[in-house]
Amino acid sequence: MSNEPIVKSSDSVPAEVVGAGAGTKRQVLISDQDAPNFALRRFIMEPSGGMPRHTNSVEHEQYILKGKARVGIGDKVFEVKAGDAVFIPEGVPHWYEADAQEGFEFLCIVPNKEDVIELCDSGAC
Repeated sequence: MSNEPIVKSSDSVPAEVVGAGAGTKRQVLISDQDAPNFALRRFIMEPSGGMPRHTNSVEHEQYILKGKARVGIGDKVFEVKAGDAVFIPEGVPHWYEADAQEGFEFLCIVPNKEDVIELCDSGAC
């Protein structure tokens, strides 16, 4: 990892399909190879796209860029929209359901630690 500043266009970073998601892609804008403490990711969900209920072993700080969605965190469901900020503690089950008309896009900042992801099949989480 370099100790040099990084400036790049998000257009230069490939969007990868999120396998467990529906109509969801992810760009790793700043990786653990780029910065010492945090990674910066961009998630793009097509209208009605989303991600199933799952847990991560690291916390998430998110900022909604475009659209709106229903986001389940623990036992609560939130309606979020562009301009909202979201905190998801490590280990807390969560899911996303993008708006059917607008879709949904957000930035996600996570610490550079091992992130173990567990899908919550049949109430496993």
